[in-house]
Amino acid sequence: MATVTTTALCLLAAAALAGCGAGDAREDRSAGDILDEANATMRKLDSVTVDIANRTTSGTVTSHLVTDLGSRCRSRTTWPGGGALEQVRLGGTDYVRPNRAYLQKWKNNPGLTGEQKLWVKTPVDPVSTGDGLTSCERPFDSFGTAKKGGSTRVGGTKPVELIVTDKADKEGTYTFYVAEEGEPYLLKTVYKSGAQHTTTSFSGFGEPLDIRPPKPAEVLSLGG
Repeated sequence: MATVTTTALCLLAAAALAGCGAGDAREDRSAGDILDEANATMRKLDSVTVDIANRTTSGTVTSHLVTDLGSRCRSRTTWPGGGALEQVRLGGTDYVRPNRAYLQKWKNNPGLTGEQKLWVKTPVDPVSTGDGLTSCERPFDSFGTAKKGGSTRVGGTKPVELIVTDKADKEGTYTFYVAEEGEPYLLKTVYKSGAQHTTTSFSGFGEPLDIRPPKPAEVLSLGG
């Protein structure tokens, strides 16, 4: 009878504990297996928020992306000097809004003095993401050689730290942070090389999306 009672208590506690005395199964797995599981979990999401800060000798470029990982997304990218580009992608249509600083620097329009509030409506070019445009899709693929790192925290959460090196990039190192408990979400990635430091953070896993086109009065349509 005591054995039955102990087993029942163990089952009831399974939601909060990683098995009665069994240890954390994720800790027992190899770095490569954990990374593969995290990437597979991320690919199945209906939505995710991605924040990127890419620092080089020229300054830091940041981007904020909310996406369904398919054909609907909303993003804002900013460059050193204040240039910014907003984008809404809905299926085969892009709505793009550059700010004044962007137009002054990249579109050679120094005479623009007022703030730019219009969106440009244009068909999506499946071949190019030029002029800073963002794709809604993101590749969550494993590569290189992975090994476990040390102990750290990401936003109050203790993740599994995975360090990845790749023969194709001898100077760079990738560090992946995977949630230790619950769903094996990828919380953050950090890329470091001699000239570049890129931090990518993930949040809003599976949250409802509210991505709408701009108001018609604010849209300038470009055919073709």
